[in-house]
Amino acid sequence: MKVVLKQDVKGLGKKGELVNVSDGYARNFLFARNLASEANAQAMSELKNKEQAEKYRIETETANAKADAAKMEGKTIKLTAKAGQNGKLFGSVTAKEIAAQLEKELGVKVDKKRLDVDDIKSFGTYPVTVKLNHGVKASFYVQVCE
Repeated sequence: MKVVLKQDVKGLGKKGELVNVSDGYARNFLFARNLASEANAQAMSELKNKEQAEKYRIETETANAKADAAKMEGKTIKLTAKAGQNGKLFGSVTAKEIAAQLEKELGVKVDKKRLDVDDIKSFGTYPVTVKLNHGVKASFYVQVCE
């Protein structure tokens, strides 16, 4: 009997998959615990629609990420910070500050956890890499000045 899984079942498959199981297993275990439904025409069309919706969502997110990456690629973001006499900063420039300045200057909202940046503790220009959705990456520079 073919069934569509409603939840992950260990040793059988993941949620939304179409699997072939014995009739007794389906009736006595999967249906009784509401882990699966019979693979009739309605269930198959729902499964197909969910797959298409997921595919469309991923394509949209990838296109948006590529557009954001094009906006950021090769640009220079300017940040100001206070420093002592020898040019060493009081503290350091954080990923949170870089993300806020990125949104302010370029209008691209990026989570601070997605920024790959080394410790910035003095004036200068530093490279930063951003890991956007679905493997899209962009790199830009942060210029720290007084």
